[in-house]
Formats: sequence, C-alpha cells, structure tokens
Amino acid sequence: MGVSERTRIELPDHVPAEFEVYVNGVRQEPGRDYEVEGRSLVFPRPIAQEGRLGFWRWASMWLGIAGTYRKHETVDIVYEDGGRRHVETGLRPEPYPD
Repeated sequence: MGVSERTRIELPDHVPAEFEVYVNGVRQEPGRDYEVEGRSLVFPRPIAQEGRLGFWRWASMWLGIAGTYRKHETVDIVYEDGGRRHVETGLRPEPYPD
C-alpha cells in the first residue's frame, strides 16, 4: 500500500461557496490546481505538513545545534462575508482515500 498522491482539505461550515485558495501564499486555480467535492478541496498532489517535533529535535533547535528544514505547506481560504474579507488558516490536509 503506497502513499496517496492526492490530498483532501475539509472546508469549515461557515465558508461560503465563493472563495479563493492559496498554498504558501500562491493563488490556486480551481480545475487546474484543485477540485471541489462537496465541502472538500481535493488537490491532485500531496500537501506536505511537517508534523510535531520530537523532544531531541526541539532541544537541538533550542540549543542552536540544528534547525527544521522539512517541507511544510500551508493552505489558506479567503472569502467575503458582509463586505469584509476573511482568511481561514491552519486547515489540516488529509490523504485522499483512494
């Protein structure tokens, strides 16, 4: 069994049907960069998340011995509500069930 090549992100319930999607601050285009399936965004590629740091990794960073150089992508949703722009951050990507 391999790693899923696609990634799913659930939209919060309060996000309206019209929104913009950004990955690492770069605007994504629907149909090219992602698809909408119900209340989920489906990306045709993995969205990398660093995960939790272990004690020794955290300690080595605190001591200045090492840094964290793992790939970490963020997905943001921008939408308008009542004439104001809102941004949803910290959305958790999940492997798409194949």
